[in-house]
Amino acid sequence: MNSQAKDIVKAFYNSDFINDAAVIETFVHPEVTLIWNSATDGLSILNFDDLSDFFQEVSRSYLEMRIEVSHILQDDNFVTIRYKYYIRTVENPDEELGIAHFITIWELKDNKLYKGYQISQPVTEKDDTQKSYHRVKV
Repeated sequence: MNSQAKDIVKAFYNSDFINDAAVIETFVHPEVTLIWNSATDGLSILNFDDLSDFFQEVSRSYLEMRIEVSHILQDDNFVTIRYKYYIRTVENPDEELGIAHFITIWELKDNKLYKGYQISQPVTEKDDTQKSYHRVKV
């Protein structure tokens, strides 16, 4: 597989997957498995329906979510991506907060995200990338 795998992963993470239910159908394989090691929740193993439910819950919880990618590497049909989630809440829409760091390794099958291994850690006060951004209205 050429750089297409990397392009697919980039397109998924650049999509509006929390507000567009069609994104999961477009990018995620129906037989997906995501093995997620979280600093707060421990080990979770998610399938297609679990991921769909997760994105729906996130869309209800946050007004907006943005992903900042710092690294993306490809080895054949495996793509590793390192990123940070930023959110805006309904209660405070003018402030953007970094909430968690992630590293995910995706195996692609049929040009879709098929098997993932993910590690996440919440942002802390010691986080050198923790920033609050205030939206300026023009």
